[in-house]
Amino acid sequence: MKIQDIPQVGKLGLTVTWPDRNGLIRRILVTPKNPRTDRQLEVRELLSKQTRRFDALTDAQQDAWNVAAAGYQSNPTLGQSGPLTGLQLFVRINCKLGLLGQDPVDAPPVAPQFPVLAPQGLVITNTGGVVAVKLTCQGDPGENTVLRASPPQNSAIRACGNYRIIGVCPAAGGGIRDA
Repeated sequence: MKIQDIPQVGKLGLTVTWPDRNGLIRRILVTPKNPRTDRQLEVRELLSKQTRRFDALTDAQQDAWNVAAAGYQSNPTLGQSGPLTGLQLFVRINCKLGLLGQDPVDAPPVAPQFPVLAPQGLVITNTGGVVAVKLTCQGDPGENTVLRASPPQNSAIRACGNYRIIGVCPAAGGGIRDA
């Protein structure tokens, strides 16, 4: 139910409040089921493993992560955001690398400079239940470019947040790429 109140988020007693595009929404707190899917367990294990790894870094390495994290802002909530901590940036980067099957890093990577990519064509085939995606670009999209997709959107939607990773472009060559 939409309410008019002081801006707030979170749990209060037996209710929970969060911002919506139309204002604050409040409802009764319900504890969700925890299905413990394989993907959930994998992500949770990665989070705890990377947190332990950060504790094992030297003070100089942790300081380097803290300096690098100052350039990254958290997602705004109620109009407020702030810089990430070194631990948050370390876990964020290394969990994403782990989910993509890559080795974790102990030093903060240099922020990437992305080339202008203008995909020329996209061909999706489904042969015998095996979905293949071929992307044609003018130049080389670079190593491990992530391909994302979303369900169809209303024409009024200007920014999509509901997307899934469907593949990663391989590291070799330009032109037509399998994902």
